[in-house]
Amino acid sequence: MTGDDRPTVPPVRLPAEAELARDALASPMVSRAARLARWAGERVRVGAGGRLPAERLEEAVTLLGLAGDEDGPRHAARAWEVAVGTGLVELPEDTGGTGDAEDAAGAPRPVSPGAGLALLTGGSPADVLRIWRDGLETVLADGAEGAVDLDSALGNLYLMTAGDPAVTAGAMVPLPVLAASMVVPVGMDHPTDAVLEEISALMVGLDERFRALEPTGIVAHRPVDTALIDGDADTGAPSGGLGEEEVARYGMVRLTPLGLYAVRRRMLDAGVAAPVVGDLAGESAEALLAALPGHGEEAARSEIELWLARRTSQDAARELLAAARGDDADAPRRRLACQQALSLVGVEAEPALREVLDDDHLGGLARVWLSERGFGDVPAPSEGMVFWLTVDTLAAQLAAEGGGDGSDELRDLMRGLVDQHSGFFDKAWRVDHPATGEVLEAMSRFHPDRRVAKDARRAAYRARSRG
Repeated sequence: MTGDDRPTVPPVRLPAEAELARDALASPMVSRAARLARWAGERVRVGAGGRLPAERLEEAVTLLGLAGDEDGPRHAARAWEVAVGTGLVELPEDTGGTGDAEDAAGAPRPVSPGAGLALLTGGSPADVLRIWRDGLETVLADGAEGAVDLDSALGNLYLMTAGDPAVTAGAMVPLPVLAASMVVPVGMDHPTDAVLEEISALMVGLDERFRALEPTGIVAHRPVDTALIDGDADTGAPSGGLGEEEVARYGMVRLTPLGLYAVRRRMLDAGVAAPVVGDLAGESAEALLAALPGHGEEAARSEIELWLARRTSQDAARELLAAARGDDADAPRRRLACQQALSLVGVEAEPALREVLDDDHLGGLARVWLSERGFGDVPAPSEGMVFWLTVDTLAAQLAAEGGGDGSDELRDLMRGLVDQHSGFFDKAWRVDHPATGEVLEAMSRFHPDRRVAKDARRAAYRARSRG
């Protein structure tokens, strides 16, 4: 949650700016451009548009160690474009208004190292990253015809990295999976032949774009097997059941930390709220609990740990418990987030938890916390408190899943509650919780036994009629 109407994406973890700057300096895009900038001077003259003449381009290829690469001239020309576009090289001023870097006699005029070159070695990490971003934009602009697909692909990679622990840890995403995420309609379990063809075509296009982007340092890329592209093997998107190596033949990609940084900056420029883990460390408990439901498991844990690091255990627990109170629609999710945060609080918080044992809303979770840590003299909860906490927890999980058919975990939990407690609905409908009717209605949808489902619907009606 951001407190405004901007679209929001899950938070990501980013390295320190200094580490990102080191990655930027090590990227082929910047290192090649810097080498050419140092090479430029009186002996390097450019023609129209600041382009290197053919003989100088050959020298640049050799200088960059690309003489044995068939794409060497293209890479050297790109490095020169980046050097010019980022200010690492300063072109002579156009005195004739033609856009040509030529003197009055029509001869190419010399270039010189630009102010940006000194910033790469003597500037701040922010200076280095600004130069790197300028270079990235130069590369992206060169493939503007595929900008929409590429922006979508980078955005989806960002979401996968933020939401999938495996990708967060560095796992690569198969290109067919990425392509499918961009074209398969929501709710389509079995893509049609037309959709599969679209996935295959997009997969090949993305492979070409990621090849071009890898020198920038924004992605790590494993290209599509040339045998697939040349027609020596099936070029269709892979189906299920393939081994890891076979899937990898169709191409793999992941955003690097530098890539996460760059895509996030582009999202911010587009008006998207793109938080970073640690943003909430200095915020209130209310802000923390409101934001945690949108975090993945690892990001949530890190966010909580950073928030707790600034507070004593008792102060943190009191703040969290106070923020968890309420009867509004978001309150169950706040309390579930509060339990998540309290699970990381030290045993020194015991007094704060005992202070709320008699609280109708917080007494149940306080008892759970104290019991799990082995504290004695914890009073048993009343039956009413147990049922209230049960409804509150189910309401929080229903809200987290956003409706629909319910996850297998939630369905199993609801069925278990009914099956293990005789007369469950006779007691549940009486629970004085704003979400009681909603929870019982969901149980009527999720339970496979028709008789039980009917009892749940009747209980939901009674709960709503009571108010």
